[in-house]
Amino acid sequence: MQWKLKSFEQLSGDEVYRILRARVDVFVLEQQCLYPEVDGKDPKCYHLFAEKDGEIAAYCRLLPPDVAYPQASIGRVLVSHGYRGQGLAQELMQRAIVFLTEQLRESEIKIQAQHYLEKFYGTFGFQPISEVYPEDGIPHVDMLLTK
Repeated sequence: MQWKLKSFEQLSGDEVYRILRARVDVFVLEQQCLYPEVDGKDPKCYHLFAEKDGEIAAYCRLLPPDVAYPQASIGRVLVSHGYRGQGLAQELMQRAIVFLTEQLRESEIKIQAQHYLEKFYGTFGFQPISEVYPEDGIPHVDMLLTK
């Protein structure tokens, strides 16, 4: 497994294609959720991903402050179907939090979590800051990590 962290400008065309394919596979096809996956935020973000044999195994995008929220954010968190149950989600989140807090020196990270993952994100210190609400037909909750 090879981990990569790149700004949008550093991504190759092939990497962008594989990232978008993984995101569509999980969020649009698997979760049967029609929404604008390509939302214009990617060029302003960092992209953290694990690859194996040219395939995206795990991915998230790291949003600096004022891209989605006043705080930094982690979004589009996924582990591709064939790589689940191997601890990649935990490693992905740990790496994302370290980058935002240590490299970018952000003290707050806000996420929009699918409600069924609230306990998972809680293990990293995220606390709910909203009631559960529907987003694209899926229950979500806003959560905040303060370092």
